[in-house]
Amino acid sequence: MNKQQFLMELDRALQKMSLDERQDILNDFEEHFAVGLEEGKTEGEITCSLGSPQQIAKDMLASYHLEKAETTVTTGNIIRAVWAVIGLGFFNLVIVLGPFIALVSIVFAGWAVGVSFIVSPLLFLINIIFYPGSFELFELFITLALCGLGLFIAIGMFFATRTLTQGFLRYLKFNVKLVKGGLKHD
Repeated sequence: MNKQQFLMELDRALQKMSLDERQDILNDFEEHFAVGLEEGKTEGEITCSLGSPQQIAKDMLASYHLEKAETTVTTGNIIRAVWAVIGLGFFNLVIVLGPFIALVSIVFAGWAVGVSFIVSPLLFLINIIFYPGSFELFELFITLALCGLGLFIAIGMFFATRTLTQGFLRYLKFNVKLVKGGLKHD
């Protein structure tokens, strides 16, 4: 494979990135080719030493999506980062997707409990409207207590969601470093 083919494949594989970032990466690789040619290497030797353009693109896309998820924490950015890291290898399907599903389930369950407790007084009022003879003071106090507990759970889930999101992004970065070539102790 020559320089032009390598750069075209890399450009094609990086289509999900912005044009400026893609151009910066391609310029870096063109410079790498220029340095290699000055050292007396052929284009074929340089492309062999660089590796597959598809694998390079997967690594770069994973890093790009992780950085994007860290700067702008949205559900879409996190999901794109998870899929990009999973794309680095089949082994990551088990290592990344399992914890991701577990964390999303825990967060979803916590929010569902908090919100359902908060709306319990509303459900109590609806019950009184449809069945006026079923009013009991005990049920009123229980629903008010559940509403207060639901507020505490919702506040806790806000902080837990934020902390779990940051922790999972750190886990993804660790996983990317591990896949790219192991952890290096400096």
